Amino acid sequence: MQRIRRLFLFDEESLNTTSSDATTLSQSTTTIDDYSLQSSSTQGCSGGIFEDHPGLNPSSELIVELHHDIHEKLGELMVGRSPDDVLVAAEALHAESDNTAFLQYLLNDLSENGVQSEAYHDALHLAGLIPSPLEQFSILPLIPMKIGNLYFSFTNPSLFMLLTLSLVLLLLHFVTKKGGGNSVPNVWQSLVELLYDFVLNLVNEQIGGLSGNVKQKFFPCILVTFTFLLFRNLQGMIPYSFTVTSHFLITLGLSFSIFIGITIVGFQKNGLHFLSFSLPAGVPLPLAPFLVLLELIPHCFRALSPGIRLFANMMAGHSSVKILSGFAWTMLCMNDLLYFIGDLGPLFIVLALTGLELGVAILQAHVFTILICIYLNDAINLHQNSFFFIYN
Repeated sequence: MQRIRRLFLFDEESLNTTSSDATTLSQSTTTIDDYSLQSSSTQGCSGGIFEDHPGLNPSSELIVELHHDIHEKLGELMVGRSPDDVLVAAEALHAESDNTAFLQYLLNDLSENGVQSEAYHDALHLAGLIPSPLEQFSILPLIPMKIGNLYFSFTNPSLFMLLTLSLVLLLLHFVTKKGGGNSVPNVWQSLVELLYDFVLNLVNEQIGGLSGNVKQKFFPCILVTFTFLLFRNLQGMIPYSFTVTSHFLITLGLSFSIFIGITIVGFQKNGLHFLSFSLPAGVPLPLAPFLVLLELIPHCFRALSPGIRLFANMMAGHSSVKILSGFAWTMLCMNDLLYFIGDLGPLFIVLALTGLELGVAILQAHVFTILICIYLNDAINLHQNSFFFIYN
């Protein structure tokens, strides 16, 4: 079979090692589409996805599996792309090649380097696709771990969350070493004291009806949450870093776990009377079931709203910075004086937007903390003339 040469930054022919491979690879190649047409008449497979399929020899089976794996890996990396774009990029990358060593090289490069891999950039270039600003949010497994169908891989979000935790602990360690701070605080001690006083005042202002000693029970949780979000958002502003709070599953897990904790605190403080939040006082009895439902739905959305707010703001801000900075860089590289002068406008916009995003990163940590305090105050300080209290 006559082989079609393609333009790559690496040479497919250089990966041919033995003459026996060339003899085996000279057989006809079966593509994914060919397999999908044939598989409708098959009853199942015992091993791999192409195992024991009639008409496929072992070499062709391996080739089709590699084509399929490359397509799946590109689908994981091309965040925000349509399935058609992923298919075009995958077909442009492997071009139905029958060189197993070359295909394995592509798959390994995609798996190990992700969106920074040479194969990924070649796939976008050959398919005529522009890199998406959402690719900066791709989750890549750094240490793959799998138990059956469960994945416990150590990913880039895990790495950056550990870095954030390490920075916070190191800051607190150096400030409080030798049993306490300095009598004359330095810059770092002043920063920690500023964070402490800020959150303490926030708790005292937002949670009413309790003594200072009782409020101190909730203060550590709120302080840790605010400090983690603040450092995590600010660390995401560093170039080539990863913004963990731009992923909805992470912010949802944080807000949902806090909501469950606040609900438990509400039941511990008020018992079954905690359910009185769903029924205002003085409501006619026939309307009670409808009002309970109407009040219960927005209450349950409290588990989602802080996470959605944080995720949406961080993701939108970083995407905007990525788009405008890419536009400014493209104009700068046009090798034209007119474009170089015109690039000052997008460049200033990028700088201003970066400053705005820095303020948003601080503000969202503050807003998330305020919402926690408001929800906690509502759970503790219930209205005392509720319909449920007539049974006392």
